[in-house]
Amino acid sequence: MTTPAAPPAASDQKSPLTHRGEARFWRVSFALFLSGLATFAVLYCVQPILPAFVQAFALTPAAASLSLSVATGVLAVAMFGAGALSDAYGRKTVMAISLVAAAAATLAAAFAPNWPTLLALRALTGLMLSGAPAIAMAYLAEEMDRSAVGLSMGLFIAGNTLGGMGGRLAAAPIAEFWGWRWAVGLIGAFSLACALAFAFALPRERRATPKAGLVAIAPAIRMHLNDPGLRLIYALGFLVMGAIVTTYNYIGFHLAAPPFLLSQTAIGFVFVIYLLGAVASAVAGDLAGRYGRRQVILPAVALMPLGVFATLSSSLWVTIAGVGLVTVGFFASHSIASSWVGLRAQSAQAQASALYLFFYYAGSSLAGWAGGWALGAGGWLGVAVFLGALTCLAYLVAARLRRVSPPAHLLAQPEPKPDLPTS
Repeated sequence: MTTPAAPPAASDQKSPLTHRGEARFWRVSFALFLSGLATFAVLYCVQPILPAFVQAFALTPAAASLSLSVATGVLAVAMFGAGALSDAYGRKTVMAISLVAAAAATLAAAFAPNWPTLLALRALTGLMLSGAPAIAMAYLAEEMDRSAVGLSMGLFIAGNTLGGMGGRLAAAPIAEFWGWRWAVGLIGAFSLACALAFAFALPRERRATPKAGLVAIAPAIRMHLNDPGLRLIYALGFLVMGAIVTTYNYIGFHLAAPPFLLSQTAIGFVFVIYLLGAVASAVAGDLAGRYGRRQVILPAVALMPLGVFATLSSSLWVTIAGVGLVTVGFFASHSIASSWVGLRAQSAQAQASALYLFFYYAGSSLAGWAGGWALGAGGWLGVAVFLGALTCLAYLVAARLRRVSPPAHLLAQPEPKPDLPTS
């Protein structure tokens, strides 16, 4: 008589997905919200104090913008290795170490004795941050039920938004009254506190287990680039991120000049507009989950060129409203596109997310730097023409993306029905 086979151990079975409304859903969302606060506070705290760098180190605006571009450029490249590390050693472990190390590098930057040292520490900050954004996207794609991915990704991006806004908003008045070193140092300390709270709050992943050895990066990249839908999503990320960073890099120079003549503190308050992005990312993510990404992406992107046109007004309030439209359009577009990546990629989701963020931060680095040359060549009008080209091209890419067929693995899934044609 044969002995029946024992049932598989619980550890061998795939853990259940996290559903919307569960206690674990809110714990994960809160922890990744904190990671967004930490990441974007340290990454973008230099943006409103670029004029301070111009004065302190005798730089041009384009040269000062390297303090942001070098961080985002290193971040873009390093994320591929970070994704592979998280496959080998675990999502939570790599994210926690990355956030703590990036905050420490930012604290060190406050004591940089010269411009080359500051740039080196900003590059180190970008390197350390590489272990956070792409892995967070992969964590959500793996752990969350499809109906919950849109909202959870929107909440994660809302944390990114508030971190970016808070870092910028705090840096401007602190730099004006106490100097840029205090601004960078205090934001580094705040981000360190957020990183430690994140490490305590985030549940360890239960659906992605560490693998022996590092995942091969090149085959995963080739696989994702062979998907026409992912290629378009990556292009969209490059364009919309390039547009938003260029806008906020140089709007301060525009508002400090006639006819506005705003102080550095007043210019810093323009970053309150980022609150609109926090709302837009969560709402767009929820709408994408309910009605489909194809239905929401085009109206979101369309807001950006409209906003660029409005910034050409001589009215302060119309100009600020234009920045608001660019901001809402960007965060809505990014929320939709970033959740789309994880759903469309059939495997190697950490690398799919890393590839999206590579193009995303490459847009930040390259377009943000090129915008400085546009400012020098034609003032804000030159920047607006450059932004118009980026955002109109983004609209064309989004229109093409709507017509790309879903991959076979999504067509085979019967639930949820409203989401079937969108990914």
